[in-house]
Amino acid sequence: MQDGLTPERGENRPRTASKIGRLAAVGTVAGVLVAGIALPAVGGAGFGFMSVADEVNLEPEDLAEPPPAEVTIVQDVRGDEIARFYEEYREVVKLHEMAEVMKTAIVSIEDYRFYEHGAIDIEGTIRAFAKNLQAGGVSQGGSSITQQYVKQVLLNSAGTDEDRDKALEASYARKLNELRHAMAVEQKYSKDEILEKYLNIAYFGAGAYGVEAAAKRFFGVRAAELTLPQAATLAGAVQDPNATDPNLGGKQRERLLNRRNVVLDRMAELGRITRAEAAEAKTTRLGYRGTKLPGGCEVSDHPYFCVYVRNEIMNNPAFGRTAEAREKFLNRGGLTIRTTIDPRMQAAADRAIRKWVRPSDDPAAAEALIQPGTGAIRAMAASRAYGRDKAGNEVSYNLVADAAHGGATGFQAGSTFKTFTLLNALEKGMKVDDGFDVGAGYRASGYSAFKNCKGENIGDPTHTVTNDEGTPGWKTLRTGTWGSVNTFFMELEQRVGLCDTVKTARSLGIHRSDGAKLQEYESFTLGINEMDPVTVANAYAAIGARGKYCAPTAITRITDRDGEVTDFAPKCHQALDPEVADAAADVLSGVFTEGTMRGVGGIGRDAAGKTGTTDDYAAAWFAGFTPDLAGAVSIGDPRGSQEHKLNDVTIGGRHYGSVLGAGIPGPIWKDTMLGALRGVRPTPFTPINSARFGGCGQNCRPTAASPDDGDGSNGPDGDGTGIPLGRETAADGH
Repeated sequence: MQDGLTPERGENRPRTASKIGRLAAVGTVAGVLVAGIALPAVGGAGFGFMSVADEVNLEPEDLAEPPPAEVTIVQDVRGDEIARFYEEYREVVKLHEMAEVMKTAIVSIEDYRFYEHGAIDIEGTIRAFAKNLQAGGVSQGGSSITQQYVKQVLLNSAGTDEDRDKALEASYARKLNELRHAMAVEQKYSKDEILEKYLNIAYFGAGAYGVEAAAKRFFGVRAAELTLPQAATLAGAVQDPNATDPNLGGKQRERLLNRRNVVLDRMAELGRITRAEAAEAKTTRLGYRGTKLPGGCEVSDHPYFCVYVRNEIMNNPAFGRTAEAREKFLNRGGLTIRTTIDPRMQAAADRAIRKWVRPSDDPAAAEALIQPGTGAIRAMAASRAYGRDKAGNEVSYNLVADAAHGGATGFQAGSTFKTFTLLNALEKGMKVDDGFDVGAGYRASGYSAFKNCKGENIGDPTHTVTNDEGTPGWKTLRTGTWGSVNTFFMELEQRVGLCDTVKTARSLGIHRSDGAKLQEYESFTLGINEMDPVTVANAYAAIGARGKYCAPTAITRITDRDGEVTDFAPKCHQALDPEVADAAADVLSGVFTEGTMRGVGGIGRDAAGKTGTTDDYAAAWFAGFTPDLAGAVSIGDPRGSQEHKLNDVTIGGRHYGSVLGAGIPGPIWKDTMLGALRGVRPTPFTPINSARFGGCGQNCRPTAASPDDGDGSNGPDGDGTGIPLGRETAADGH
């Protein structure tokens, strides 16, 4: 690269006799120091003799060689690549994986006596100094490939701007320091090993670090497949990769072509190729392909999951004490990250969403699929493309996840939260046919009717919660759930306790998407908290796993650059009594046959779930599960769901007066499950313990009670809460 003190690199031009004399005194042949070198003294006649021992401390000095930044590869559950992360796009390869002509070209142009000299090429150094003296300054460098490797190591390992400037400074002190390290490197490695390391660390331009990445970026081939003109091009690029970066335009490509021809001429001059071969190679076009650098979540087929994985690394102190350390671990570590995403299930979710919602629609749909019993995230899909799409629309956050994983505010979860009140009631001993009479409206009996987990009275006797439509009557755990009856669940929550309902939700991983504390108001059961699909799907997955809660899992294995493997087991605990979960599954399965999803229908195997529609149709949800797979679907307007409600809207080319949980989210969930579980043997639910939960106990229907219409008398979803937009309804954003 002849980069020693070249003007192209903008280095200073020191002219003192002492500095030139010191460097002139340095020489090694096969690791032996030359005692003295005579050079014309600057500013005077005659010769000056400088003694190495007197002037410089020239002993080999070990070089710390942290591995160069390498690409991290993210794989799906089958081991296929889905994304890459990197600070420098580099793929380290062995010397035998590089074309012989590439090795010949780089040695010919950068250090043709590389295999003959030691850490410094004395002939090259003296020649460079003689030319510098004639020019009255520094016009030619004399760095060997070993010295260039040392410089690149020091530059790549610079932790601060000061260290980086020091690695680049134009001084003889820097050159002497590099030489000390080069001497140690020559003692430690063979010439082939040094050449391999150099070709893997060098920058070639166009964002490509190392010869493998450069071969792919420039020509779309591996380093082993490089031809003579291609190898000469890359060998020519290392001298000044910014000036010859073909990605920057025509002038740079012209410089690179000229530089390629210089390399070909030099190879012919040295007899490495014939003059005819050089001439023929020079007739070829540059052939730069500009192959896109792989990696980044925007170009991944699974962008939202990719963002989730990245944030999983960035938020976990196990991968580094600081955010900076974790970023280096991810972007420089050369890791292979095996994940949980299943491309077949992901494809099913993508297809289902595309069927019902278009990317150009103002409302956006999002879905997460999670495996019960492991917490493994199998799919994360959305109707909007991540990043900027062809129409110029941009999504810069994770529509499917919480803020900790790149998401935003989320949408109120609506009546999907009634499930947590149902679980609390079953845990406290209620049977599935226990019930009570409810009216068309509900009003708390007093301020003390509800207490949050701080013990504060938060009941609101001035506010009435209503149902969308229908007649009041006797409702049980079954029929109140099937019809999603607001007044029933408000009364039920009052009886079983708000705080215990909140605790039940928390035990299943429920937390606000924005990271704030859960709002503990009396309307908690009506889903006033903003959620994301991953969190809701995972809570429902725990019910499908008979109460076994597992934290959402995206990463199962990380293999580092040295092949060391770290496996990550699911983090699970028993959050619910298994029989309580079984009873809840039994009740929720009726939603498909007797309740708000009966118009959509089931999926031909045991399944359970709950619709959710928020106040005034600001957002809509469906969350459901089988023993094999759970999923949650949300739809709302990212511009602000409270300001842009799902009334009188066209979505997916269909007009909706109002969007209900069973209107779009439910069908998306059904279509997804039919595709995702195709070929998977159905696992049945564990039957309800009828002795414990069957029939009714102390809350049986009185003989003279008003009739129960069976479906909750609450219209198609029954989620009209009538909640004012004050303290109980957050300003919903994203």
